[in-house]
Amino acid sequence: MRRTPSSVLGRGLAPTEDDLRLPRPPGVIRRFWERHPLTTDIVIAVLALLLSFPAVAASSSVTDGLSGWGAAVAIGLSAIACVGLVWRRRRPVLVFVVSMLPTLVVEVGFAAAVSGPASLIALYSIAVYRGVRACWIALGVACGVLALNGLGYSLFDPADASVYINLAVTTIVGLLVAALVGVNVGNRRRYLEALIDRSRQLVVERDQQAQLAAAAERTRIAREMHDIVSHSLTVVVALAEGAVATPDTERAREASRAVAATARDALTEMRVMLGVLRTDTADADAPLGPLLDASLHDIVAAARGAGAPVTLTVTGQPTVPTAHRLAVLRIVQEGITNAMRHAPDASYVRVTTEYSDEGIRITVENDGAREVDAATVAGWGLTGLRERVANIGGTLTAGPSGPSTWRLTAEIPPEGPHA
Repeated sequence: MRRTPSSVLGRGLAPTEDDLRLPRPPGVIRRFWERHPLTTDIVIAVLALLLSFPAVAASSSVTDGLSGWGAAVAIGLSAIACVGLVWRRRRPVLVFVVSMLPTLVVEVGFAAAVSGPASLIALYSIAVYRGVRACWIALGVACGVLALNGLGYSLFDPADASVYINLAVTTIVGLLVAALVGVNVGNRRRYLEALIDRSRQLVVERDQQAQLAAAAERTRIAREMHDIVSHSLTVVVALAEGAVATPDTERAREASRAVAATARDALTEMRVMLGVLRTDTADADAPLGPLLDASLHDIVAAARGAGAPVTLTVTGQPTVPTAHRLAVLRIVQEGITNAMRHAPDASYVRVTTEYSDEGIRITVENDGAREVDAATVAGWGLTGLRERVANIGGTLTAGPSGPSTWRLTAEIPPEGPHA
């Protein structure tokens, strides 16, 4: 049997990357980034810390009025902000808040130096791992804080107001660039994730459709096999019992020949039916159903040969599609089979087939029914007939029509939905 591209059947409809056949991510750095996120975040935190220390030292040497403890606080805040980058994927907003705390503690020059690398990376992480809206909100709040901080220092020290404003503007521009880059990368990331997720859904839907198709095909084959085997074996049993019961040697031989012919026809139909299941067949146009060489008269003649009192009445012009013709054959076949099986002492089995512009009406009626129960009505044969008739838009009913009588009626429209 040919295997499906995805082994979803064995894994509970959960496609893997191999099932999706995704291309290998380009670049060694990107593959390392995806496989070792914690290691990557630690490396980024260390690099940000190394970049922050020279900026803090330079700002400390050129800024007047900052005590030694102030520089120590700035360095400590820088270390805390950079270490927080390790959690930037899981808590990007919290990491960004921690990286912006220096703007509320030290003057704007040191705030820009201390929070610079960490805040840029944290804001980028918000755009990538949290969302575009959260990124713009965080940027707006940060810009407001930086503007108020710069304005406050300018009011207390008007002589250096331009320096504070320039530092605030520079920091805001840097955050804006980080936000734009993060939004671009985050949108691309989410777009790829959406594509992969859609691919997974398509893989699941494809395998679900394959399972449904396989189940429908198994049901169809089971229905056809039941119709073939049930009818043929019923005729064979009746012929064999007749051959044993009759003292006439010639009639016994005729019954034996009829048994062989019936069994041979059944085997032929079974081979045709099962041939489509072979994987080594080269015929792409293999039939999906048994051959339609038989006719209603052949079915009735076989039943009569087995001793069943079957009569056939056909009215109208029997020019119908193939699906309708096969349904008619199977309905009559199953009706006669049930009559022979459950009413062996019947005095009549009447088969009436009416063809008209309004559709096809088939009736199979017999007497001599020994007992009527729900199991007989809900048997596999009648269930299969109902499914077959329903597939072409028709209806089928079966049940007692009087004392010791049974009637099977099927009505098929001229053109069903699947004709």
